[in-house]
Amino acid sequence: MTPPPIFRPSPATLRRRMGRTKPTSLTLFPTAARHGNCEPERGASPPPPAPDRSTKLATELVGIARLAASSPCAQAKRGTEYFLLPVRSILNHCNSERVPFRWTVNPYRGCEFGCRYCYARYTHEYMELDGSDFDTKVYVKQDAGSLVERELCSEKIWGEHIAIGTATDPYQPAEREFGATRAILLKIAERDGLSLSITTKSNQVLGDVDLLKRISRRSSLSVNLTITTLRARLARLLEPRAPRPDLRLEAVRKLREAGIPAGVFAMPILPGLTDRTEDLDLLARGARDAGAEWFQASVLFLMPSSFREFLPFLEQKFPRLVGRYRAWYGRSGNAPENYRREMTARVEALRRKYGLGSRPQNPGPQSWRSPQLELAWENGDLRCRP
Repeated sequence: MTPPPIFRPSPATLRRRMGRTKPTSLTLFPTAARHGNCEPERGASPPPPAPDRSTKLATELVGIARLAASSPCAQAKRGTEYFLLPVRSILNHCNSERVPFRWTVNPYRGCEFGCRYCYARYTHEYMELDGSDFDTKVYVKQDAGSLVERELCSEKIWGEHIAIGTATDPYQPAEREFGATRAILLKIAERDGLSLSITTKSNQVLGDVDLLKRISRRSSLSVNLTITTLRARLARLLEPRAPRPDLRLEAVRKLREAGIPAGVFAMPILPGLTDRTEDLDLLARGARDAGAEWFQASVLFLMPSSFREFLPFLEQKFPRLVGRYRAWYGRSGNAPENYRREMTARVEALRRKYGLGSRPQNPGPQSWRSPQLELAWENGDLRCRP
């Protein structure tokens, strides 16, 4: 299957017509900063508050902000605008010593699921957008398949783990329209000896199950389904446009039936909302019954842009918790250490109770096989083949 047409280079005339001149801890790995980011939990360096782009011309912006400002709007639906973002790379190098992988992939910038607590809202500020735009302005990375094909030829990634979905969901609704994640996976399926994980809140991952089976025959693959709570009404408040929790558990079941390693991320644990022992017990038991191999969790972490979005939500829906969240998160992104230790112990007890692991089993050194590459000219371009 060829990548969707949207990833083919757009004609120059189309770009001119559509272009704009003005912008419109408890983790999978215990040493990781937290799910969704590769920065240390106390070492994250959020950008300053996003300037008002209406005061700047696109030519005054630099880097990713300039690319975002000039990205054409490809589609608008469900209250969300989709932009085609030209990028030079799909694999992102993660230089934090606190995570056990160096390479991440996020096919999209922004996420339509609209999770109230989303940690990654601050990433839109690098494009000089406000964090509130994170779920209404989604940027699709162009030419994802051809870019990752080139980068997988690089010797520097051999034997390295690649984490897909560390900041934005690779199976958010945009995937049905643009297929960036599938375009990437199609190229990964052509390689041997890779180590890969996918993290998602969506049962849409099942649409790629045959492709995932092909990948798992040649490389190490694991899939994490993120589920914060099994209480459907609460989940709808917290994650307005994400698939229901029961659909995510069913995705775990079907992935396991297909022979694909899969587990549950109870991320994040929200103080006063999803942290009750009986609720976590119900989630861990559901994970076990669905055949999950691991059960992992992390306590809520809020960057300033996320706190600004989450607090008004609490004031409207859970006013009794506002004082607690102000005290805990008003000056720090973390909950108090004693609370995090309590959650660590609670989750560990549930793992023992239901016989769940804490993480996917890493393949041994003997599993790694460096790709045998053959250089060839294809359509005037130098390419490598497995």
